[in-house]
Amino acid sequence: MDKVELNPGIEPELVEQATRLGISIAGMSEVQLRLHLQKVDPAGAEARAKRWAEENAEAIRIHNDFVAKHGVFGAEWRRW
Repeated sequence: MDKVELNPGIEPELVEQATRLGISIAGMSEVQLRLHLQKVDPAGAEARAKRWAEENAEAIRIHNDFVAKHGVFGAEWRRW
């Protein structure tokens, strides 16, 4: 039986990319893994970011429309 390394909380796509690149993820948090993958595989990180933006474009548009109409939360208390 093959050894399976579990990293709860780490996005499976990141684990797959690390495995494909031969990177051990033992002891890494998701944030650490993301930063490391950005350094060693910037094209992969860029593709993931682009795909995320495309998948979330509607939510981003709705949020931007809300902010344009209502302003940002706490704007009345900002002093800068």
